[in-house]
Amino acid sequence: MRKFSGVGVALVTPFNEAGQVDEESLRQVVDYVIDGGVDYLVTLGTTSEAVTLTRQERERVVEVIVEHNAGRLPVVIGVGGNNTASVLEDLAGLSYLRHGDAILTVAPYYNKPNQQGLYLHFKAIAERSPLPLILYNVPGRCSVNIDAETTLRLAREFENIIAVKEAAGNFEQVTAIAAGKPDHFLLLSGDDALALPFISLGADGVISVIANVLPYEYSTMIHRALEDEFAEARGIHFRLRFLYKALFEEGNPAGVKAALHAQGMIGANYLRLPLCPVSDALYGMIQAEMRQL
Repeated sequence: MRKFSGVGVALVTPFNEAGQVDEESLRQVVDYVIDGGVDYLVTLGTTSEAVTLTRQERERVVEVIVEHNAGRLPVVIGVGGNNTASVLEDLAGLSYLRHGDAILTVAPYYNKPNQQGLYLHFKAIAERSPLPLILYNVPGRCSVNIDAETTLRLAREFENIIAVKEAAGNFEQVTAIAAGKPDHFLLLSGDDALALPFISLGADGVISVIANVLPYEYSTMIHRALEDEFAEARGIHFRLRFLYKALFEEGNPAGVKAALHAQGMIGANYLRLPLCPVSDALYGMIQAEMRQL
């Protein structure tokens, strides 16, 4: 499953001024990131605002991305939740999963299971999943951390668990996973700003937000790092450091949508409640940084 190394881009879902999915802008973003050199597409992740989409909208978003991608890159589809039985129903019933190459499944949020509960949740998904699985560890959103020992246990016991998107920001945890993971298992950064140092510890790539807006620059950085050309990669990393911060200053995907709107890549800077656009001041900062880059 090395096709999921390198740069996966967590695609936004553009909306028009009326709050409906903007299919034309979505196609434009897909072309832009593919032309920019990303390695695979991720749909229905956090950045897509999937939790505010209806089931019919999620299906249509996947259809638009898959149809327009036309087989150019692998596609990862987000399927997860904090009710294991409901996730299993989705795995059995979501027709659009047939279009995917892998599933990204997030740690259960809100109900805060212990490590055994997390193991059993992902075990049940692995036993039912029609596609390979990428675990998604993001304690800042889920209020629970998948410990390195649990990640490695799952990776060793289930060959269809092929990767983890690690967004805990914990270097000790990343080091433990990198040191102990089986050969088939990929370690992916879930943080744009930490991807370069994570690769130096043995990570295989990143699922990125910033690649929506600067796919060529960011993909070049990651690919150089994976080729052990860290001097060039570090130079790009330093140039992007202010944008890393700005894009997440008022939450994701508010920052990346502001940047895409400033580029003219999406027609409306619209987010669904409870999310809202960034402040005018931050929009101006992002716009200025994009111009400079």
